[in-house]
Amino acid sequence: MNPQSEPLFDAFLNQHDEEAWFEVVSALLPSIHPVDKTATQIWFRFFPLSLHRALDQAENPGELAKRLLLAGRYELKDQIDSSHAFFYGHRYWPQVKKAVEGFAEDSRPPESLELAAQIIDVAREVSLHLKVHESFLIGITAVAFMTLQQVGMDAFRAAPGAVETRTRFLKRKPEQILKTRSRDDSQGLFGFLRGEAKQYTVTFNENKKDARFKLISTQQITTAAANDKRDYRSSDPRCVPEEGPIPVECRAATCGSCWVGILAGAEKLSEVGPRESKQIKEFGYIDSSGPKPLIRLACQAHAYGALSIVIPPWNGVFGKYLRAQKRDTPDTQEASNR
Repeated sequence: MNPQSEPLFDAFLNQHDEEAWFEVVSALLPSIHPVDKTATQIWFRFFPLSLHRALDQAENPGELAKRLLLAGRYELKDQIDSSHAFFYGHRYWPQVKKAVEGFAEDSRPPESLELAAQIIDVAREVSLHLKVHESFLIGITAVAFMTLQQVGMDAFRAAPGAVETRTRFLKRKPEQILKTRSRDDSQGLFGFLRGEAKQYTVTFNENKKDARFKLISTQQITTAAANDKRDYRSSDPRCVPEEGPIPVECRAATCGSCWVGILAGAEKLSEVGPRESKQIKEFGYIDSSGPKPLIRLACQAHAYGALSIVIPPWNGVFGKYLRAQKRDTPDTQEASNR
């Protein structure tokens, strides 16, 4: 291994800020298989580079975390192998991780200086080795590059490269997964008589058979989740007893604890209202809401069909902080002094 290759690659990655990364992801999306296209976009919202850099550059990261009301597992270094378990491509993580390590340590100059092209090159290399289509690997490879940027090579290499997908789910084909996600529950022969009382399933972890709860049409997601009385607090201290698997405190879009990624079914949710739109930006979870975004506050989103969601490993409030940081950049200061 060339001792200079690793720092050089780190320097190359660190030229990319969050804005640059979103451009990279946008460029990659057409090449990512539909089974992981939405998952990829959600993951990059769950693990924003801006939050990592804010904590990394803080004089007292613990104090900043307290100030931003961060709760849960907000550091990617603590979940290198597990943060992307909701990807279909997660099953290829050991091979992708190894390929990215090799790419980063290679002393030869890359064929392209474009990050998106490098991600595709690594994904293609793994696809040839595994004999699977590269579209299944591009999203998880992008995740590996970003993970390496945030945690550094030593931590990245030290992670065992474990796969958390259970064996029975490894047999599921992408088409089966997409079909299951898009299918609403059968309401029976006389389902049309139910009207607004129709019941649908909300899946919050596709890797677990029992990770689901029922929702009555037009209910808010958190209201439906509260009917799931199983113990979730022992595995996630953010969960409130008797409130189900989604962390929730206020149900008024004030705390931001109930943000979720919509893996499938965004079109079956109510449109984002003014309060949710304002608050979700305030929390820093998404920059541009749009009518049917992939990130929602579960206490504000009313559902009209079956959903597959992903519960983020952390919550907090850092939107104001990020905007303040942006205002205080040298370029911004120089512009304001003109």
